[in-house]
Amino acid sequence: MDVLITGAARGIGAHTARLLATKGHRVSLVGLEPERLAKLAADLGGQHCWFEADVTDSASLRTAVANTVERFGGIDTVVANAGIANYGTVRIADPEVFAKVIDINLTGVFRTLHATLPHLISRRGYGLIVASLASYTPMPGMAAYAASKAGVEAFGHALRHEVAPLGVGIGTAHPAWIDTDLVRGAEDDLPSFKALRGRLPWPANALISVETCAAALVRGIENRARRINVPRSLALVGAIRAVMVSPLADTLIARRARKLVPVLEAEIHKLGRQHQRHTPR
Repeated sequence: MDVLITGAARGIGAHTARLLATKGHRVSLVGLEPERLAKLAADLGGQHCWFEADVTDSASLRTAVANTVERFGGIDTVVANAGIANYGTVRIADPEVFAKVIDINLTGVFRTLHATLPHLISRRGYGLIVASLASYTPMPGMAAYAASKAGVEAFGHALRHEVAPLGVGIGTAHPAWIDTDLVRGAEDDLPSFKALRGRLPWPANALISVETCAAALVRGIENRARRINVPRSLALVGAIRAVMVSPLADTLIARRARKLVPVLEAEIHKLGRQHQRHTPR
């Protein structure tokens, strides 16, 4: 199987690529950190490849897709994984940072699938869109991220119906808190963010290893899964999502938000930035 992965330089994308490679699949690594991509491709072996591309730039993405097809002869699977998070409540958010989260996490997924669909159709392949626990449970301070991840889930559902008659499968992945640079960076930068995770009910508060997440994604890819929850117990959260946004939930969350939101905003002001250190700009 020939697989193209966006956001492949680190985190979930990199570990998924490693596991796919060990299982004999060829991987095209696409992202914005050429040194990391080149090293990962070298570690994986000569049958794999990498291309620098920005999912907010359709031209560079099309070039990466064309180069992948030239190298592999086609694409069986696409993992639309590239994503970022911002720091900030809606009240204090930098509009440009907020918009960038939406552009990468949501419109970037559209660009990725739009560029690769002809090749998936040719091979009756499979696309996996990496959404999030945040698709199910929007929390204070995560408006941009939650909106983008809810959006890609809805996008995936619509796309699934469009391409099913063409033999293409579409799945969405919903990881909880995965031990990646994104989560570690947020918890290091903002102590209140770590406290928020710790106060969530099980299973929404679990910190999962990136290796466990990658294994779940690879199983889903190989089985053309419709939905992948990491951990699997998040299926319960998805099933009762109406409760998570009910008046009862509003009351419970509001009690914590009264204390959390001012602390979070103060921490962000002190930090002096609304993005993570490694976020490409």
